[in-house]
Amino acid sequence: MKRFFAVLCLAAASATATAAPAPLAKIEAMLAKPEQMCGRFDQTKQLAGMKRPLASSGRFCVVAGKGVLWRTLKPFANTLRLTRDEIVTYQGERVAMRLEAKQEPTVRMINSVLFAMLGGDLKQLETLFEIDGSIDTDWHVALKARQPGLAKAIGAISLDGATYVKNIHIVEASGDRTDIVFSEINTGPAALLPEEAALL
Repeated sequence: MKRFFAVLCLAAASATATAAPAPLAKIEAMLAKPEQMCGRFDQTKQLAGMKRPLASSGRFCVVAGKGVLWRTLKPFANTLRLTRDEIVTYQGERVAMRLEAKQEPTVRMINSVLFAMLGGDLKQLETLFEIDGSIDTDWHVALKARQPGLAKAIGAISLDGATYVKNIHIVEASGDRTDIVFSEINTGPAALLPEEAALL
């Protein structure tokens, strides 16, 4: 994910928005947009040249107007907090890394794209990507970077889901592959654990 942050910086300055064509408008209509949403994630990363994938799991929360928490629980505890103004990584209760928008203006762009991916906000994703969508039982979306530098670095991204995003698949130009599966989605104020609400 850190590499993805860096790649998005390459294209942030030249992002332009376009109107969402059909069937993207239909997909947008299918998606729920709760104010608070939490759930489980299971992530598998297959590094090029390695036989065994790296697996991790934990909880994520998206709170409209506040930010995103990405809490890895296994194999090691780690928390990533993204807000409009900063990206903060915690090791336990200790701040391991902080990147602020006032020092690095692209933080706001990076965070808005990640919020959009987790929340299925296709209109926001169109600022950096061309989007091709289809609908059968669920919806499926493929993202193609608008800028050559971004496309060369990250390769391809696809998402699928129904009421919520179910899967994100990232294929980097290096050959690395990341699959993220979301489940156990809960919405509303009670979705956040007390420690999560305190961080956001």
